[in-house]
Amino acid sequence: MAKYAYPAIFTPEEDGSYSINFPDLEGCYTCGDSLEDGIEMAEDALALVLFGYETDSRTIPAPSVPASLPISGNEFVNYIACDTMKYRKMYNNKAIKKTLTIPEWLNESASAMGLNFSQVLQEALLQKIQTK
Repeated sequence: MAKYAYPAIFTPEEDGSYSINFPDLEGCYTCGDSLEDGIEMAEDALALVLFGYETDSRTIPAPSVPASLPISGNEFVNYIACDTMKYRKMYNNKAIKKTLTIPEWLNESASAMGLNFSQVLQEALLQKIQTK
C-alpha cells in the first residue's frame, strides 16, 4: 500500500474525448470526456489496477521513463499519481467481525471507562500501519 506515479499515454479523440493507456500495467486503460475528466478517470483506473496487484501479491513493475514510451501523432505522455491506501479506504470499507482475547481486568477497566473496543482497536491498528 503506497503512493505511486506512472506515465500514461493520452490519445485525443475526434470528439474531444481522450483514451488513456498505462503501458507498464496490464489491462490498465480508461477514457475521459475531457482532459480533466481523463486525468480523474486515469487516477481511478491506476488505483484500481495497483490495488489489484497489491491484493494478489503480484510484483508491481517499475514505471517507465516517459521519453522511452512510443507515441505518435497528437498523443502525449503525462504522469498520473494515486494512493492505494486512500483507494482502499473509499472502496474497501466493509466491516469485518474479529474475535479477540484480552485479560479480564483490562476488559473491566475499559468497560468502566465506556471505551468503544472497536474504535480503540481501529485506531491502534491505523497507528501501527502508518508507522511502518
